[in-house]
Parts: sequence; C-alpha cells; structure tokens
Amino acid sequence: MQPSRQPSRPIRELPDELISQIAAGEVVERPASVVRELVDNALDAGATQITVRLLAGGVRLISVEDNGMGIAPGDLPLALRRHATSKIQSLQELEQVGTMGFRGEALAAIASVSELSLLSRTEGAAHATLLDARSGELQPGARPQGTTVEVKELFFSTPARRKFLKTDSTELAHCVEAVRRHALTRPEVAFAIWHEGKLVEQWRAHSGEQALERRLADVLGEDFLQDSLAVQGEGPNLQVRGRVGTPDAARARADQQYAFVNGRFVRDKVLSHAVRAAFEDVLHGQRQPVFVLQLDIEPSLVDVNVHPTKIEVRFRDSRAIHQAVMHAVDAALAAPRTALAGTPLAPTGLREEPDRPAAVPWSQPRMTGWSSQDRATLQALWQNPGTAGTPAGTDPDPREARAQGSYAPPVAAQATPGEALVNRSWSGSAPLGDAREAAAAAAPAPDEAHAEEWPLGRAIAQLHGIYILAENRQGLVLVDMHAAHERIVYEQLKQQCDAQQLAAQPLLIPASFAATAEEIACAEANTETLAALGLEIAALSARTLAVRAVPARLADGDVVGLARQVLADLAQHDASTVLERSRNELLASMACHGAVRANRRLTLEEMNALLRQMEATERADQCNHGRPTWRQLSLRELDALFLRGR
Repeated sequence: MQPSRQPSRPIRELPDELISQIAAGEVVERPASVVRELVDNALDAGATQITVRLLAGGVRLISVEDNGMGIAPGDLPLALRRHATSKIQSLQELEQVGTMGFRGEALAAIASVSELSLLSRTEGAAHATLLDARSGELQPGARPQGTTVEVKELFFSTPARRKFLKTDSTELAHCVEAVRRHALTRPEVAFAIWHEGKLVEQWRAHSGEQALERRLADVLGEDFLQDSLAVQGEGPNLQVRGRVGTPDAARARADQQYAFVNGRFVRDKVLSHAVRAAFEDVLHGQRQPVFVLQLDIEPSLVDVNVHPTKIEVRFRDSRAIHQAVMHAVDAALAAPRTALAGTPLAPTGLREEPDRPAAVPWSQPRMTGWSSQDRATLQALWQNPGTAGTPAGTDPDPREARAQGSYAPPVAAQATPGEALVNRSWSGSAPLGDAREAAAAAAPAPDEAHAEEWPLGRAIAQLHGIYILAENRQGLVLVDMHAAHERIVYEQLKQQCDAQQLAAQPLLIPASFAATAEEIACAEANTETLAALGLEIAALSARTLAVRAVPARLADGDVVGLARQVLADLAQHDASTVLERSRNELLASMACHGAVRANRRLTLEEMNALLRQMEATERADQCNHGRPTWRQLSLRELDALFLRGR
C-alpha cells in the first residue's frame, strides 16, 4: 500500500513557540534534565548553597533556590529568550568555555513546556523581582540575594511527552542522581533536596585540603573512601585527580562511574576505556570498576559544544587524554596495598631498614609440565649475553659448584632471607631441598623483633596445602599461595619481556576472511605492530584479508577471530596498548604454569619469603585472573566469632 502524499506547502518560518518546543525535546527529557540545567545556572552564578524542592518526582513542581549573584530586573525578560546568555559573546569565548552553561537555550526550552517563574534579587537591590514566563508580568517579591526558579506542571503543553515519564519514585531517583553528580565535584557548595516536604538528601559544604575526600564520603559513603585509592597524574595542560575503587570493590553494573571534565559530568568512551584498560591486569570478566575522576584541562583543548545536554565532549587529542588517565589510574593500582594490613610501607613497598641489602634479580622459574611453546618462549628471555654460560638473572647450580669446590651462596650477600628463599626455592636451578639447606646455612635467623612491622605479618601455618596463615598487628592474614606467587611470577615476566617480540608461527594454509574497507586499511597501516604481535595479515583483494602467521602460543585457536579482534582494537586504541595487552595475555598463561602449585608443603621460611615478596610486588593484591590473593581478619572480627567481650 502506497503512503498518501502530503499536499505541497510553501516554505515558511516556524513560530518561536514551536521552535522552543522542538529545542525542548533535545534539552528536556525528564524532570532530572530540568534539575541539571537549573543547578548549572546556580553554580555559574557563584552560589554556595543550593536547595532543590520537588513534588511528584519533579513533574508537578521543581524549585531550585540559590544564593548566587542574582539577575537584574531589566535582564529577567531577556533571560527567557532563546539564545540569550551572559556567559559567552564571541566564537573565541565559545572555544574556551569555562562555565557550566553557555548555549542560552535551557530556560526558554523549559518555559515552552511548563509554567515557569523567576524570582531574583541582586546585591544592593531594595527587593526581589518576580517574572511570570507566561504573561511576562514583572512584580515585586521577597527573598534574600539569589535566584529561585519554579517549574510547575512539566510537559503540560505536550501531554504526549508526559506519558513517557516513569513513576514518581523513579523520576525522583534521577533528580537526586543529577544533583549528586554536581555535589561530587563541588565540595565547597552545600546541597539539599526536598521531596513532598521531606528532606531526601543533604550535603554540607567542606573546605580545606580534605574537602573532596569528605564530600566523597558524604555522597558515596565511608566504604567507598576505605575501599578506594587516590589518583594523581599530570600532563601537558592536563591534571588528573580523584579516586578509584579497589578491584574488590568492583560492581556488576557501571552505576558508580563518575568522570568530570573541568567540573562538568560527562559520559565519554575515551575516559571509560582508559580506566578499564588500567584495570585490565587486575579485573577480569564483566565486573565494572568504581571511580570518581576529575580532569582539569585547558578549555581550548576540549569541545563541550557537542550535544545540547552538554553531557558529551570531544577532545582535541583523545589519545593523549587516554594515556594520561590510564597511566594515572594504573600507577594507583600498581602500588601494593598490603600496607592496609599493617603499618604503612616505605615508598618502595618495603619497610625501611638502614642495613637492608638489595634484592637479587629474579631467577628462572621451573619449566616442569610446561608446553614446548611456553618453554621456548621463556627460554628466550634468558639468552642475554650478560653472563658467561649462565642465563641472565640466574645463579649457577649449587651442586656443580660444590663439585668444583667453589660454591658460595650468592643470595645471602644480596638479599634478605625471605627473598633468598623465594628466588631459589621455586627456581629451576636447584631442588627444593638444596635451597632449604643453602638458605639455612647462609642466612641468619629472621628478625623476630620486627616481625609485627611486616604488613602481611609472620607466617604461622599452612592450611590444606593451599592457604598461608599469618599474624600481624591487625589480626589474622590468609593468603592464597598459588594466586600470590602467580602474580609475582607474572610481574617479573613482564619486566623481563619488555624488549621482546612474540614468536610467530607461519600457517601452512593462510586463513582468509571477508573484511570491511576499514579493516583492510587498518591492517595495511599497522604492519609493524601486527608483526610485533606475531601476526601477519595481508590483503588478498579489495574485500578479503588473509592471516599468514599467528603467535605460536595461539596457533591452535580461532585465527580469524583473533585477527578481527586485534584489528578492531587497533582501529580504536593506541597500537602500544594493543601490543601490551596481547603480550600480557601470553605471559599470564605462562605465569600460571610457573607458580607454586596447591598441596605443596612449604616451610615457615618459605611462607615468610612469599609474604615478603608480595609486599614488594606491584598489584600483588590480585592474581592474574582478578581474584584476591589475601584477606585480613581483624582481632575485632575474630572476637565477634567467639562472642568475646559480651
């Protein structure tokens, strides 16, 4: 059935009211949109106290009161005109916007779909002035300095839009969330939210160096502050600050992810991916990290005029922003958090000891049970000609040295007893028995006087060959020895492999697949990066790509799926990020094979050695698969189990 054709009409200008209602469809989606716009204006006016009053979730009434500078009586009618604003006057100012609002559309759009009134008083004015948006009538009013904007019966003139609104409780939740976003980045401003005459939320103003931390605790709870890490980073014309939750605090939904650019809440894929990339080594699966990050950037380097809601931005150099945020978050996650279990650590992650010797380089892990590809890849790491006849970072076999009469334990002179055991008891250079004998003969007894100062404490037992039990000042520490050692081996493998390329295996029959023009262009532009990943991808035709070589470790996997995934990552992200991610996946698999296995009995010296190594290893709180490596049980929790003190 052919649709009926509309009769021909001449081109005419739309009436102003219809233009405003069309604009309102972009700016005003629900009551929360109105709350956001009005709070933006209050902050731009310099308000330090903002009160939001709502009825029926904001549908019947939205009132925003502030103590800002106010609006002069002569400017009140102009404030309701479309594209009328005091915040920008030229293209140069538009390109360097420093205020929350600037488009001059919000009040006009809101007034076109509701009953709006403005009550404002400037400093030194004899009285306030009230403006009714419908009639345009001005009359005297009473209020202190500042502005009150009342919006009644939202969408009364467009009832079809009103049908799309949810329940009052749902709309109220969205309004509270809109104010919460402002509160998180403005600790110097007090906020209060009332609904149906009852106080729903209130956040008092804070000042001083700890103002932001106290506001985060008020808004997100004390648990967020305790389970998060401070983030601080700087770059050219850029500063990153805020807090990120620990991997254990990750959530099933991305409902506690707040990113701000120059004080403006934004949803940006560059920022969210940068945070996720930093968590990649410690958070796996579908869990979502928690964060509150503030980016202070030169206004000319970011475009906020992307969408009428101003919730989207565009960076001039998105790659630099991505790297700055990723490195800042990664640095916060890398520091060992074992200090939470005991006394604070020194900046290096070790307790301060004037006579503490330096640690020895990590030695080659056992290769028992490894595949030939893993063994070959790892063996290449120790083919460094830095030592004659001995792989770099390993010690000569003590049995051969004893036979030649020249054996002297080198570990004792360079490492603490704990590090010596870790570096030898799990290496391939000597059986476990020889390592125990060498450590016992050459190393002095552990310094029991400082045992309580160790963040992870002193080992006291092994449980079922899986867990290590240790005691510290706080109480009891439980350690998953395989997960902990896996992280230690993984981090050391990454350091050893920084300058290496993944070995490639040519395919006897190249795997071809249909590709888009973007995939073909990406493959041709990133030939060197693909080669570093062990991939060789070439174009067969204008619509076909062929995979001729893949990483040797992944030769038996889905070759085409791997190629598509790598090309998709290269199209969106920096080549070095893709290279590092693929390399780390291979090393994580190798570290899992090389870590100490469950049901292996360890001596107390070996257990203490593992604890000391954990305290000095980055990201030692999670294994390669995102699982925690240790847990703390405080004395208070232990007392509660046995009803002590009741």
